[in-house]
Amino acid sequence: MSTTQIIILNVVAVLVAVAVTGLIIYLLVRRYFDNEQKGRLLQLKMDERAEFMKTVTPLRLQAYERMALFLERIGPNSLVLRCYQPGMDLHLLQGVMTKNIRDEWEHNLSQQVYLSPTLWANIREAKDEMINLVNSAAVQLTDTTDPTRLAASIFASAADHSPVDNALRALSDETHELFG
Repeated sequence: MSTTQIIILNVVAVLVAVAVTGLIIYLLVRRYFDNEQKGRLLQLKMDERAEFMKTVTPLRLQAYERMALFLERIGPNSLVLRCYQPGMDLHLLQGVMTKNIRDEWEHNLSQQVYLSPTLWANIREAKDEMINLVNSAAVQLTDTTDPTRLAASIFASAADHSPVDNALRALSDETHELFG
Protein backbone atom coordinates (compact mmCIF):
# COMPACT_ATOMS: atom_id res chain seq x y z
CA MET A 1 0.00 0.00 0.00
CA SER A 2 1.30 3.38 -0.85
CA THR A 3 1.78 6.26 1.50
CA THR A 4 -1.03 8.18 -0.16
CA GLN A 5 -3.46 5.33 0.37
CA ILE A 6 -2.44 5.06 4.03
CA ILE A 7 -2.96 8.79 4.49
CA ILE A 8 -6.36 8.59 2.77
CA LEU A 9 -7.37 5.62 4.97
CA ASN A 10 -6.26 7.49 8.10
CA VAL A 11 -8.18 10.59 7.02
CA VAL A 12 -11.28 8.48 6.30
CA ALA A 13 -10.93 6.73 9.67
CA VAL A 14 -10.61 10.06 11.44
CA LEU A 15 -13.60 11.47 9.54
CA VAL A 16 -15.68 8.40 10.40
CA ALA A 17 -14.66 8.70 14.06
CA VAL A 18 -15.52 12.40 14.06
CA ALA A 19 -18.87 11.73 12.33
CA VAL A 20 -19.77 8.95 14.79
CA THR A 21 -18.73 11.12 17.75
CA GLY A 22 -20.70 14.07 16.33
CA LEU A 23 -23.76 11.87 15.81
CA ILE A 24 -23.54 10.58 19.39
CA ILE A 25 -23.17 14.11 20.75
CA TYR A 26 -26.09 15.30 18.59
CA LEU A 27 -28.32 12.47 19.85
CA LEU A 28 -27.37 13.12 23.47
CA VAL A 29 -27.96 16.86 23.18
CA ARG A 30 -31.26 16.30 21.39
CA ARG A 31 -32.41 13.87 24.09
CA TYR A 32 -31.35 16.34 26.79
CA PHE A 33 -33.32 19.19 25.21
CA ASP A 34 -36.34 16.95 24.57
CA ASN A 35 -36.29 15.92 28.24
CA GLU A 36 -35.94 19.55 29.29
CA GLN A 37 -38.90 20.51 27.13
CA LYS A 38 -40.99 17.65 28.50
CA GLY A 39 -40.01 18.68 32.03
CA ARG A 40 -41.05 22.27 31.39
CA LEU A 41 -44.35 21.14 29.88
CA LEU A 42 -44.98 18.84 32.83
CA GLN A 43 -44.18 21.65 35.27
CA LEU A 44 -46.49 23.98 33.34
CA LYS A 45 -49.30 21.41 33.49
CA MET A 46 -48.71 20.90 37.20
CA ASP A 47 -48.80 24.67 37.77
CA GLU A 48 -52.00 24.96 35.73
CA ARG A 49 -53.52 22.05 37.69
CA ALA A 50 -52.57 23.69 40.99
CA GLU A 51 -54.12 26.98 39.85
CA PHE A 52 -57.22 25.13 38.66
CA MET A 53 -57.53 23.36 42.00
CA LYS A 54 -57.21 26.69 43.85
CA THR A 55 -60.27 27.84 41.94
CA VAL A 56 -62.27 24.62 41.84
CA THR A 57 -61.73 23.37 45.39
CA PRO A 58 -63.71 26.19 47.04
CA LEU A 59 -66.46 25.74 44.45
CA ARG A 60 -66.63 22.01 45.10
CA LEU A 61 -66.71 22.55 48.85
CA GLN A 62 -69.48 25.09 48.38
CA ALA A 63 -71.41 22.54 46.28
CA TYR A 64 -71.14 19.94 49.05
CA GLU A 65 -72.31 22.53 51.57
CA ARG A 66 -75.24 23.54 49.39
CA MET A 67 -76.31 19.95 48.87
CA ALA A 68 -76.10 19.29 52.61
CA LEU A 69 -78.35 22.31 53.12
CA PHE A 70 -80.69 21.06 50.39
CA LEU A 71 -80.99 17.65 52.05
CA GLU A 72 -81.59 19.22 55.46
CA ARG A 73 -84.25 21.52 54.01
CA ILE A 74 -86.18 18.66 52.36
CA GLY A 75 -85.94 16.48 55.46
CA PRO A 76 -89.32 15.82 57.13
CA ASN A 77 -88.83 18.06 60.17
CA SER A 78 -87.59 21.09 58.28
CA LEU A 79 -89.99 20.63 55.38
CA VAL A 80 -93.13 20.41 57.49
CA LEU A 81 -92.14 23.26 59.80
CA ARG A 82 -91.24 25.52 56.90
CA CYS A 83 -94.30 24.75 54.75
CA TYR A 84 -97.19 24.43 57.20
CA GLN A 85 -99.33 27.51 57.72
CA PRO A 86 -102.47 27.58 59.87
CA GLY A 87 -105.62 27.41 57.77
CA MET A 88 -104.14 25.16 55.06
CA ASP A 89 -106.06 22.15 53.93
CA LEU A 90 -104.50 18.73 53.38
CA HIS A 91 -103.99 19.05 49.61
CA LEU A 92 -102.62 22.58 49.84
CA LEU A 93 -100.01 21.45 52.38
CA GLN A 94 -99.14 18.47 50.20
CA GLY A 95 -98.78 20.72 47.14
CA VAL A 96 -96.70 23.31 48.99
CA MET A 97 -94.34 20.64 50.33
CA THR A 98 -93.82 18.90 46.98
CA LYS A 99 -93.40 22.27 45.23
CA ASN A 100 -90.90 23.31 47.87
CA ILE A 101 -88.86 20.15 47.32
CA ARG A 102 -88.89 20.63 43.54
CA ASP A 103 -88.01 24.32 43.81
CA GLU A 104 -85.09 23.56 46.12
CA TRP A 105 -83.96 20.86 43.67
CA GLU A 106 -84.13 23.16 40.66
CA HIS A 107 -82.25 25.84 42.57
CA ASN A 108 -79.37 23.40 43.19
CA LEU A 109 -79.22 21.51 39.87
CA SER A 110 -75.97 23.14 38.82
CA GLN A 111 -74.17 21.62 41.80
CA GLN A 112 -74.10 18.22 40.10
CA VAL A 113 -71.07 19.41 38.11
CA TYR A 114 -68.97 19.27 41.29
CA LEU A 115 -70.28 16.01 42.77
CA SER A 116 -69.60 12.43 41.83
CA PRO A 117 -72.31 10.78 39.71
CA THR A 118 -72.97 8.27 42.50
CA LEU A 119 -73.50 10.98 45.09
CA TRP A 120 -75.72 12.94 42.72
CA ALA A 121 -77.84 9.83 42.14
CA ASN A 122 -78.16 9.36 45.93
CA ILE A 123 -79.31 12.94 46.36
CA ARG A 124 -81.79 12.68 43.46
CA GLU A 125 -83.14 9.46 44.96
CA ALA A 126 -83.60 11.18 48.35
CA LYS A 127 -85.52 13.99 46.66
CA ASP A 128 -87.75 11.52 44.81
CA GLU A 129 -88.34 9.46 47.96
CA MET A 130 -89.33 12.57 49.93
CA ILE A 131 -91.85 13.55 47.24
CA ASN A 132 -93.20 9.99 47.26
CA LEU A 133 -93.35 10.02 51.07
CA VAL A 134 -95.39 13.24 51.10
CA ASN A 135 -97.71 12.03 48.33
CA SER A 136 -98.23 8.53 49.76
CA ALA A 137 -98.94 9.97 53.22
CA ALA A 138 -101.53 12.32 51.70
CA VAL A 139 -103.19 9.54 49.69
CA GLN A 140 -103.81 7.55 52.87
CA LEU A 141 -105.83 10.42 54.38
CA THR A 142 -109.27 11.73 53.45
CA ASP A 143 -109.74 15.13 51.86
CA THR A 144 -111.23 16.59 55.05
CA THR A 145 -108.42 15.41 57.31
CA ASP A 146 -106.63 18.08 59.29
CA PRO A 147 -103.26 18.85 57.59
CA THR A 148 -101.48 18.31 60.88
CA ARG A 149 -102.34 14.61 60.44
CA LEU A 150 -100.39 14.70 57.17
CA ALA A 151 -97.42 16.09 59.05
CA ALA A 152 -97.80 13.40 61.72
CA SER A 153 -98.02 10.71 59.04
CA ILE A 154 -94.84 12.02 57.36
CA PHE A 155 -93.02 12.09 60.69
CA ALA A 156 -94.17 8.55 61.48
CA SER A 157 -93.07 7.25 58.07
CA ALA A 158 -89.66 8.86 58.44
CA ALA A 159 -89.21 8.04 62.14
CA ASP A 160 -87.02 5.00 61.61
CA HIS A 161 -85.28 6.19 58.51
CA SER A 162 -85.71 9.48 56.69
CA PRO A 163 -85.23 9.30 52.93
CA VAL A 164 -82.49 11.90 53.18
CA ASP A 165 -80.38 9.92 55.69
CA ASN A 166 -78.59 7.78 53.08
CA ALA A 167 -77.85 10.78 50.90
CA LEU A 168 -76.52 12.78 53.86
CA ARG A 169 -74.30 9.85 54.83
CA ALA A 170 -73.00 9.50 51.25
CA LEU A 171 -72.42 13.25 51.09
CA SER A 172 -70.51 13.19 54.35
CA ASP A 173 -68.43 10.20 53.26
CA GLU A 174 -67.48 11.77 49.93
CA THR A 175 -66.69 15.09 51.56
CA HIS A 176 -64.40 13.42 54.11
CA GLU A 177 -62.76 11.39 51.37
CA LEU A 178 -61.97 14.47 49.29
CA PHE A 179 -61.29 17.10 51.94
CA GLY A 180 -60.69 15.16 55.14
